[in-house]
Amino acid sequence: MDLDKLIQDRIRDVPDYPKPGVMFKDITPLLADHVAFAGVVDAIVNHHGRGTVDKIVGIEARGFILAAPVAYHFGAGFVPVRKKGKLPANSFEQTYDLEYGTETIEMHQDALAPGERVLVVDDVLATGGTARAAADLVARSGAEVVGISVLMELSFLHGRDKLGNLDVHSLVTV
Repeated sequence: MDLDKLIQDRIRDVPDYPKPGVMFKDITPLLADHVAFAGVVDAIVNHHGRGTVDKIVGIEARGFILAAPVAYHFGAGFVPVRKKGKLPANSFEQTYDLEYGTETIEMHQDALAPGERVLVVDDVLATGGTARAAADLVARSGAEVVGISVLMELSFLHGRDKLGNLDVHSLVTV
């Protein structure tokens, strides 16, 4: 079975979650399948190539699940980007719009060093607001975003448009 089909077969649609009119893409069946989960991590690592990044930024919450094993495979550090109020030290924050409201995310000010090469990892690219906000946090630290990798891109929401010339890698596009 090819990876694209394996991924799509393991993502469950949940209508009207978290709000009416939203079709939530539940990746927990994929995470429970060792072959599918390993395939996703390996595909992200293989796309970017070892030695190309210094840190992996994972976006709360499902992005953490994918970003941590990617960081391990790269031999890179893992940096969490969290919802406002969840980090204990001085943080940069960025507010953005998403498909069902607004949100603010934060990253520790000392998490990245100027010039570090950073890969941003998340589960879904929807409107692009979260990925754009994370990339902006990385830039504020003086580090460089070398790419954004997502498990799935919801192309009908045109999130890629908000990311300008950043290298966006999606394993599945719907």
